[in-house]
Formats: sequence, C-alpha cells, structure tokens
Amino acid sequence: MTTTTRATGELWESAALAHLGKAGLRLLARNFHCRYGEIDLIVFDSVGGGDTLVFVEVRYRDGSAHGSGTASVGAVKQRKLVQTAQVFLQAHPQYTHFPCRFDVIGCSGTPRQPSFQWTRNAFDAF
Repeated sequence: MTTTTRATGELWESAALAHLGKAGLRLLARNFHCRYGEIDLIVFDSVGGGDTLVFVEVRYRDGSAHGSGTASVGAVKQRKLVQTAQVFLQAHPQYTHFPCRFDVIGCSGTPRQPSFQWTRNAFDAF
C-alpha cells in the first residue's frame, strides 16, 4: 500500500467515522488488526434502545466502474473480517455479551462533498 493510498484510506475512514458519529454511534477502536486482517472502525450503537457492537469496513470508490464499496466486500474479505472480529472479542471480553453486526460504508465524492452508502448488516457471520 502506498503512502497516498494509506492517506486516502485514513481520510475516508475519518469522514465515515464523523458520519457515524452524527448518527449517534460511538467509537471503540480504529484500525484493529491481527494476523487475519484489519477492521477499520469498531463502534457501539445504542441508538433506538438496543446496544450493538458494530464492525465497520470502509470502502472508497472514485468511480462506479468497479461497483459499489459494499459490493466489493466479497466472501474472502467477509471471512477475514469475521475472524478479526472474533480476535477482538477474545481480547475484549467485556463486549462479548452484546449483539454484533457487520456494516460497510461505501464512500464516494470528495472530502468536501462526500457521499456515503451505509449498509447495515451487510453480511452475517458464518
């Protein structure tokens, strides 16, 4: 990954985090990584009376030629996210009693005029 790619990823992760924050979600961890992979954002969703631990994959697309950000999270990436989430829960047992979900935020546009496609429950753990 080049410095430019990393900087772009961090920029869009920050934008996605701000978007989630406006919706009432609270950051627990950012860029959690282990041998299976990395989870961009781990947030706590207590909106609507339920408490849910949310593992968020952020995907930026500068065009639609390769499909949406959500569509780009295939079976292999999903499996890695689930395995990484399991490691997070083992490392942080205080969260094991909360329901979990996997969301994907597809980002497009510019940092000044971002567009987000937030897919809640984008896939199930298998």
